[in-house]
Order: sequence, then C-alpha cells, then structure tokens
Amino acid sequence: MFKFYGYKKCSTCRKAEKFLQQAGIAYEFVDITENPPTAEELAAIVKLAAMPLEKLLNTSGIQYHELKIKEQLPTLSDLEILALLASNGRLIKRPLITNGKRATVGFNEELFIDVWR
Repeated sequence: MFKFYGYKKCSTCRKAEKFLQQAGIAYEFVDITENPPTAEELAAIVKLAAMPLEKLLNTSGIQYHELKIKEQLPTLSDLEILALLASNGRLIKRPLITNGKRATVGFNEELFIDVWR
C-alpha cells in the first residue's frame, strides 16, 4: 500500500493526488502537519528517492524562514536534521509518497510517470 504524506490545502499535494487517482493507485493519506513521518521513515524515503537529505526541506515554507533553518543547517548533523523534520511536518517538502520500495518527494509529473506508472 502506498503512503501519501501531504496536506489537503496544498495545491501540489492535490496535483499529486489527482495523478495517483487517475493512475488507479490506492494510497493511505497521512496529514504531514499532524502526523509527520518519523526520523527513520524520513531516512528511508531519502534513500529510496536517491536524493540528498537537504531536498526534504520545505525551503519555501513560512516556518523554514521563521525558524531560520537555512542559518542552522551548516551546524546540524543528518540525524539532527531528520529529528527536526520529524518534529515539524511543516518543514518537510510535500508530498512524500512511498510504497516501501520507491519514494518521491514533491510533485513532478514526468518523475511520477517514470516512478509510479
């Protein structure tokens, strides 16, 4: 079963949901702001998506700027970044989608076609 970490008010999440629905892919929706993935789940998603950890950060988010995350990043270890993200779902780029074998972060239609079809 696919796990879709998103936020219902997010237009990017809505686009990703529409894609999955049109492709006939069943998924479990998890509100990332209320139930963010654990640090372990985030580490697995980064590995499955084959991407740098920093790409998980929602750099356009209000809290990213309010908490001055950009200034903190150079001093944080990967474990500290994962713990920070797991403690605040609004800091995570969305949507996160995984089926346990693959994962995507954000929405890019071409990537979704390659990964999820």
